[in-house]
Amino acid sequence: MVQGAGCGLKKNDLFELKIEALGNDGEGIGHYQGFTFFVKDAVPGDLICARALKFKKTYGYARVEEILTTSPDRVMPRCPVARQCGGCQLQHLSYECQLAYKQEKIKDCLERIGGVAEPYLEPIIGMEEPYYYRNKAQFPVGMRKDGSAAIGFYAGHSHHIVDTEECCIQAPVNAALMTAVREYLEECKVSPYQEETHTGLVRHILTRVGFVTGEIMVCMVINGTGLPRAEVLREKLEWAVEKWNRRESADKREVEYRLVSLCLNINTERTNVILGSRIIPLYGEPYITDYIGAVKYRISPLSFYQVNPGQTRRLYEQAMLYADLKGNEIVWDLYCGIGTISLFLAQKAKKVYGVEIVPQAIEDARKNAEMNRITNAEFFVGAAEDVLPQKYKESGDKMRADVIVVDPPRAGCARGLLEVIVRMQPERVVYVSCDPATLARDVKFLEENGFRFVKGRGVDQFGMGGHVEAVCLLSKLNIK
Repeated sequence: MVQGAGCGLKKNDLFELKIEALGNDGEGIGHYQGFTFFVKDAVPGDLICARALKFKKTYGYARVEEILTTSPDRVMPRCPVARQCGGCQLQHLSYECQLAYKQEKIKDCLERIGGVAEPYLEPIIGMEEPYYYRNKAQFPVGMRKDGSAAIGFYAGHSHHIVDTEECCIQAPVNAALMTAVREYLEECKVSPYQEETHTGLVRHILTRVGFVTGEIMVCMVINGTGLPRAEVLREKLEWAVEKWNRRESADKREVEYRLVSLCLNINTERTNVILGSRIIPLYGEPYITDYIGAVKYRISPLSFYQVNPGQTRRLYEQAMLYADLKGNEIVWDLYCGIGTISLFLAQKAKKVYGVEIVPQAIEDARKNAEMNRITNAEFFVGAAEDVLPQKYKESGDKMRADVIVVDPPRAGCARGLLEVIVRMQPERVVYVSCDPATLARDVKFLEENGFRFVKGRGVDQFGMGGHVEAVCLLSKLNIK
């Protein structure tokens, strides 16, 4: 039987545990006889009766059986399935403490991984309302025991679907859209996907909602090539949106919603990847439009687009502030997606070059530039770690940039890309990060190669979740 080394516990034992801190994914951390335990849904200050679940050599996992003493920072989750669902990790923690936790996470990574002594961090930018902020949702579809469709979100670290009618971090109109989809699936006898047997048709439902324009996209991800009686689905969705708009009088309504896109995404592979590469429009265009600040963007099902539009504007404003553009700068925006940051920066730069590996995203970026009449932005398809070194080599190592902006995925920047950035010697590097650990790793490399960390700031894009975005400024050292 697996047993915790040195702590005297075995699986399923009950024990008292004082929660002292939060881990990287928002789980509570406590120590029992010097042995570390990670406990989901536990808050610093809680004294709990814990049940031991799993042991590693130096740490273990436990769950909350009973809260013996409640932390003053614990709050009642707004969502009734918050504990089961994997979408939120911190609904039981006050929002003020969530912000403090995320600020400390960035600081700790920069110090511990990045080697930055006492990094200067401006106060984290929190949300005015940390609920109902997401403009994109991906609802997995499965089958209940009675054969009807289960639509919701995955439980933590599993593919078990927590069936739910409403999500309090998604755009509220999604509740009406999912009711319409459920009615369509039942009325038209359309089968939900079954992952174990790779049978059934509807795998996921992707929605995008324009918070400024009110435009709505519903994309059905299917294990097939067509959707039966799609006109019924369209009618039900349009009726659901119309009914939703009537819930409040026009003078109180923030936006008038409209279904402008209904499409299919074909994914017939036996895979955990949500989206396939093929999009089939059923109604309207295969995209919606929305704004960040004064810039309008075209957003396709496969596009990367920040999920929190209000906080994204604040994030990009911070990046713009750190870039300190005067109007004569050459800027490279690496991992540019659909040109969100590129076009934001182009408003104040002489020239912006964007690089992104996804062809569809670059097509959208070019359309977005054209739509906004921005002529000083140019985009290249390819991996940033390939395109930038290639362009630099083609220039005879003479290509320059005044400012380089990077917004990489969670894995951070490739080493080869960082090496070219060092050789190009920009005056400033603005690093937009969705993972403080890889941010800190890359900051360490840049600091070891002629740059210094100046300052940074967290932006909470994911209220009730454990992730945090950050933007940091590094400047070139003028070494004679």
